[in-house]
Amino acid sequence: MVFLARIGNFFVKGILRSPLHGILSENVLLITVTGRKSGKQYTTPVARVPHGDGYMVFSDHNRTWWRNLRGGAPVRLYVKGQEIGGMANVFEEPEAVVAGLTTYLQKSPHLAKYFDVDLDPDGQPNAEDIARTAATEVLIRIQVDQSA
Repeated sequence: MVFLARIGNFFVKGILRSPLHGILSENVLLITVTGRKSGKQYTTPVARVPHGDGYMVFSDHNRTWWRNLRGGAPVRLYVKGQEIGGMANVFEEPEAVVAGLTTYLQKSPHLAKYFDVDLDPDGQPNAEDIARTAATEVLIRIQVDQSA
């Protein structure tokens, strides 16, 4: 499964960095994170929704790239064909993840299927599904550098 995800990420990264980025860039960005111990840069595609002066993204708790963002860390984003800087913060507390995921899916209900969350007839995410999913996710809020 990890192998397939790496192959998929490779192709998504290529598309997002190409003139064809419009295929995916409405909902996906590339985030580059620097390892705290290694100094190595990691770039991964993530689904995003606008939030304030930045974005909200989620990652499975079992992934490791986001751990470099604990306590806040600078990131580089590649969004809609442009590279921009930002500051990312991770929220692991269940209440914060539930609130963030609810807002995220209210803004982008088409992403609910990727979180295995059902929507009610009014398009609102199911609270029980949100609570279950939030137990396996972390919320990352990214504030975009407005001075760039």
